[in-house]
Amino acid sequence: MTPFLNGVAKAMTSAFAPKGPILEIGSYQVDGQSELINLRGQFPGSDYTGIDIRQGPGVDRVASVEKLPFADASFGCVLAFNTFEHVQRFWLGFEEVFRVLKPDGVLLMSVPFHFRIHHHPSDYWRFTPEALDVLLERYAMRLVGWHGPDKRPANVWAAAFRERATPPTDVQLAAYRQTLTQHVKSLPAKPFDRIRYGFGKLLFGKRPFATYLDQNAWGSRLSQAA
Repeated sequence: MTPFLNGVAKAMTSAFAPKGPILEIGSYQVDGQSELINLRGQFPGSDYTGIDIRQGPGVDRVASVEKLPFADASFGCVLAFNTFEHVQRFWLGFEEVFRVLKPDGVLLMSVPFHFRIHHHPSDYWRFTPEALDVLLERYAMRLVGWHGPDKRPANVWAAAFRERATPPTDVQLAAYRQTLTQHVKSLPAKPFDRIRYGFGKLLFGKRPFATYLDQNAWGSRLSQAA
């Protein structure tokens, strides 16, 4: 998880206040990233289970999202931040998440798009905002977001609400946007990089440098099931 996505997670959990029990998919905390990855503190008092395909920090149970060892409608919220790119048969994972969510449950997730191949243990897939719209079309409502250039987003995320979940209110959506906007402003600035890429833009146009110039630009859209 990146610092930007850590802010996305906080913005969604604080604004939408999903109910427990909580299931985190891909909960292994990579060495040196525990402060970014550890999401348990955002759910004080909730029953929280973290699963991964390997044992280690943050993992309560070794299991695969392709075949979750839980009964139907077991969880009020499922978290899966930058996980599904590592799932060989990701479509099975999305089906399993839907199965174990309660009818009023919420899925909060993110996936990379324009990002290097990274092995934890392997890296298979990339997803566009439109791909998440299709994969989450069974949900009654979904908020899909992205950051970076419009045609080359760095990461994509979503909050998907099942059929009995309370839809996010205008107040909640405004809180989500405000929290994320404030988080982006708090990210460390790199003035030299802005000058360097800005100079490159003057010489060669914006397109070659959009990944860097627009890395903290973001957007989102709300959709309902057809």
